[in-house]
Amino acid sequence: MSKATPLGAVAKFAFGGKPRPKKDLTLMAMSYGSVYVARVAFGANDMQTIKAFLEAEAYNGPSLLVCYSHCIAHGYDLIHGLEQQKAAVQCGYWPLVRYNPDLVKQGKNPLQLDSKAPSLPLDKYIYNETRFSMLRQSQPEVAKHLLGLAEEEVAKRWRFYDYMGAQPGHAPESAPVASPAAAATSPAPAATSPAATEPKEEKK
Repeated sequence: MSKATPLGAVAKFAFGGKPRPKKDLTLMAMSYGSVYVARVAFGANDMQTIKAFLEAEAYNGPSLLVCYSHCIAHGYDLIHGLEQQKAAVQCGYWPLVRYNPDLVKQGKNPLQLDSKAPSLPLDKYIYNETRFSMLRQSQPEVAKHLLGLAEEEVAKRWRFYDYMGAQPGHAPESAPVASPAAAATSPAPAATSPAATEPKEEKK
């Protein structure tokens, strides 16, 4: 069973719907602290996508862009692909974020949450896709249970990103500066006698 398969979806080795959440690749990459990471969806916010690409290219280090890619295997007409991307963001399934380690050097929070709080019910997004809707047709009670779990997971993940994105930045680290009192009590450098500094005549 793939760790990238979303909770509640029917897939190979998950004919009864996947009972566990998918891995959060964005969060995994962010945990390194030295990688530029962004989660984007062109159909939901094209300007955020372009901004993420530009920042990733400018970053002096590894960059990872996690892009929403609609797929024929999801089971819907791909002419509606951009609309489905927008729905994924609006329901909170695909929060748009950018994590830029360079902001730490400026004393800012490196995580920026670019999407708003969920405003669309999750079922309005997932049941547009056959990989979810087929379970509702074959096992409606199981589908209802998994939908509840998926809604809890989406809400929990949104709260996490919202909390992390709201944290204040920290002043960049700098070399310690001695206080006036410490400077006054510190021993003065040893005086050098004139004799020690005068050049000595070399004996022949």
